[in-house]
Amino acid sequence: MLLPQIDLTVEQQEALEQCARARSLSVRLVERARIVLLASAGKQDKDVAGELGITAQKVARWRKRFLALGMAGLEKDAPRPGRTPSISAAKVKRVIQKTTQDKPAHQLTFISLRSVTAGKTE
Repeated sequence: MLLPQIDLTVEQQEALEQCARARSLSVRLVERARIVLLASAGKQDKDVAGELGITAQKVARWRKRFLALGMAGLEKDAPRPGRTPSISAAKVKRVIQKTTQDKPAHQLTFISLRSVTAGKTE
């Protein structure tokens, strides 16, 4: 399979080399810069992976991201969906409403966490 060639401008080459040498940048950004530099030198994903001690899939991912988004594509991870909330949005809304709007009977002006979780504020 023929991989898409990365042709760097002089500015991109200099920026990537600076990132690859940097000690104050994140390890991830340094690694991504090295991936793109090696890929732009005409190396295959498996060769770059072997040289950097990473997987070929990781090399392919960052090659594609650089081709699609340029330098900005290397700086930030793609958004991920994250964990599903363990408390429903309706329940969160109910608790917020109870703690900010309702005044519990036979109590002063505060609601304890225990009374909210036990449902004794109604």
